[in-house]
Amino acid sequence: MRNDLSRRAFLAAGAAMIGTGAAAQTANSTEIESDLSQQVQRNISSFRSLDWQPYFSNLNNGAILVDIQSRALHYWSEDQAIYKLYPTSVPLTDDLTRTGRTEVTRKVEGPSWAPTPAMRIRNPEWPEFIGPGPDNPLGSHALYLSWQYYRIHGTHDTRKIGRRSSNGCIGLYNEQIAELFGYAKVGTQVLLI
Repeated sequence: MRNDLSRRAFLAAGAAMIGTGAAAQTANSTEIESDLSQQVQRNISSFRSLDWQPYFSNLNNGAILVDIQSRALHYWSEDQAIYKLYPTSVPLTDDLTRTGRTEVTRKVEGPSWAPTPAMRIRNPEWPEFIGPGPDNPLGSHALYLSWQYYRIHGTHDTRKIGRRSSNGCIGLYNEQIAELFGYAKVGTQVLLI
């Protein structure tokens, strides 16, 4: 005699489970069913497509919108043929966060990095300079902004994307900053909200 369930017995047991309510399935158990809708806060805006019109008066030279709260970067080309949405890393704290309008002033493939004076005070053990390569915190590409020390750049540490992890800059996966680097140009308008 076989101990495993026959197909017919398996189907009958499955039908019985489907017909049984969730409360009955957890009766006399230590499992507690709770209303998750009151406990879980979902960030539904993170990867939702946006229109450019509420944020920019035109798309001259293209436009980049960085939403710090949803940790998303939106890009629109000047002719509206290209729209891209990327996950980002954002500044660790509100005091490191800058919002407002700026623009891309320089594009660098294989950027070098040096900590800002404020970073050196907070982290005196950091090196004074790191050239291009896998140890560089700016990753493979960087878009320099008109604000001193602020960049949109890549990162070799992919754990940082989607998190509060930067000292003020906006980080993207290296593959995505390379793509954005190809679309953006000097003069592309940038808005951080």
